[in-house]
Amino acid sequence: SQQGCDPFAQTQRSKLQHRRARINQQINKEMRMRAGAENLFRATSNHKVKETVALELSYVNSNLQLLKEELEELNSSVDVYQNDSESISVPMIPLGLKETKELDLLVPLKDLISEHYGEEGILFEKEIKEFMELRQAMRTPSRNEAGLELLMEYYNQLYFLDSRFFPPTKSLGVFFHWYDSLTGVPSHQRALAFEKGSVLFNIGALHTQIGARQDRASLPGLNQAIDAFQKAAGAFNYLKENFSNAPSLDMSAASLNMLVRLMVAQVQECVFEKMTLLRSQRDFLTQLQLAQEAARVEDVYSLVHQTMTQAHVKDYVPFSWTTMVHVKSEHFKALSHYFAAIALCDCPVTSDAELPEQEKAFIQFHVTMPEGPSLRVLLQDPEERRKLGKAHLKKAIMKHEEAMRIHGLCKILRKMDILQEVLSFAHKRSLSKYSEIDHEEDFFETGDAPDIHPKTHQKPEIKPPNFSQVKVTDLFHRLGPLSVFSAKNKWYPARRVHLMRGENGFGFTLRGDSPVLIAGVIPGGCAAEAGLKEGDYIISVNGKDCKWSKHAEVVQLLKSTGEEGVEIGVITLQGTEGPKAADKKAAAMSLGSGMLKSNKENSRKSLMNSKSASTLLVWNKKSKRSKKSTYSIPFTAVGDNEAMY
Repeated sequence: SQQGCDPFAQTQRSKLQHRRARINQQINKEMRMRAGAENLFRATSNHKVKETVALELSYVNSNLQLLKEELEELNSSVDVYQNDSESISVPMIPLGLKETKELDLLVPLKDLISEHYGEEGILFEKEIKEFMELRQAMRTPSRNEAGLELLMEYYNQLYFLDSRFFPPTKSLGVFFHWYDSLTGVPSHQRALAFEKGSVLFNIGALHTQIGARQDRASLPGLNQAIDAFQKAAGAFNYLKENFSNAPSLDMSAASLNMLVRLMVAQVQECVFEKMTLLRSQRDFLTQLQLAQEAARVEDVYSLVHQTMTQAHVKDYVPFSWTTMVHVKSEHFKALSHYFAAIALCDCPVTSDAELPEQEKAFIQFHVTMPEGPSLRVLLQDPEERRKLGKAHLKKAIMKHEEAMRIHGLCKILRKMDILQEVLSFAHKRSLSKYSEIDHEEDFFETGDAPDIHPKTHQKPEIKPPNFSQVKVTDLFHRLGPLSVFSAKNKWYPARRVHLMRGENGFGFTLRGDSPVLIAGVIPGGCAAEAGLKEGDYIISVNGKDCKWSKHAEVVQLLKSTGEEGVEIGVITLQGTEGPKAADKKAAAMSLGSGMLKSNKENSRKSLMNSKSASTLLVWNKKSKRSKKSTYSIPFTAVGDNEAMY
């Protein structure tokens, strides 16, 4: 006999296809509207028109966001029809990535290399293109660990770009364009901090997407979702603490605060789900714990809802988000009362042996004491337990209905079958429990059950980004050690000096590595005659580049010169000349280890452990930069022996 396929599954699948096609058409229409509105936004100088267009843009963009969310929901809900309601995961809120425009750095960087570094810009085209390719790739990261690493790599590379090409006093003249993640309103700035902040935002957003797509019906999936949302909270929190005056709303302190709280709430929800998965026993204490976990989830979602309805955030957050958060706070409140009722009505009456432990747990269970007999009596009297259980169920049912009412107010959420199913399943479950324990002869008025005291066994952590996990190499390494060859240092054009060895050597002392420093010049010696000065750096010996050379290598090159003498290339940093150099050197030596560390980092040319990485990644506007002029960093190798050559 031939087997047919399930016609029901067939129709569900074709329904999905139709809905997908419809959403894609709507997305295309909104994209056309967005393009038109953006052109107007740029073209008009009329403030009123600009405001109206910005409002329209934000409307179009929140529509786009929701259509994309709906599409994502559809794409992830194919198997929902094979699921039984118990194991359906409630949808989480993921964030869209900020989009950015292409950036052409070829000309500005080549110009800066020839102007500032005195090198041929054209010789660095390969490095500049490599950087631009990295930026291009990070615009569309994959939704997994590799995508996160790509964003981290680019973020760490920006540290080097900043040190090499962004002088404190002058702008590079390029604009970084980024779109708001929620509204799509374009912003641009010359500050590299805006680029860094936007990449950091996308690291957080990518974590939210990874968290939202985990299968939370299994323990590994739940643990991965918890990890992802904690890291998302950490990225948004790091951004909030280290970045101010962002030009776009999604990176304002109020929005970031809201996003951190939203992520923490999503973690707390996963913790509750984990508990329901792990604690399958139906004993009294477990049910109390579940009720308190649910109350804790309700608590954090109420806080998110308050944050989303504040003045600076209210008009900006998609209505579907605010509604979903509100729905969840009501839903989890209902669940907390439901589990309280299960503890009282489905678990055996407390025995004398269990009484001390159960009484202790129950004393801390309600926010206020329930009316009626003492807890001891209540726990051992089935009728009293049923009465209080019934009061809890009454409250649960009211809250389920409230959750469903709010859910119905939002058109986007009404289309989310999954959420709808979860809410109505929970509602029916409470109703059937109520009718099961309700007796016809109940003449007592069901009292008002007190709320449940929120408590969790796993507090969400806010995990800051660990930048050191992705090692990067300075692409512009060939320009020389950052301790000297950076955007903030200035030096005179390189000089070439010819030296002959006298009977007392060349007449100078050297110190340090990469680059080697002329620490002292003997009056009347060959070096002094040739015009070398204390504080000069040796950048070449007989045409061989020595910017990165170690002390011993330079000494070796000098020693191997014969009768014909040696040609040394040197540079002098501006601001280090003159008789005060010795005092400055002393000051430099006492500068402390913070400076030394960053110098060692630079010469090692990669970000190693996170402690120094964090001191290196200070890009924010909030940081108080030390006013000390940085020419002094190179004098770090205090321990190196000075020797006469």
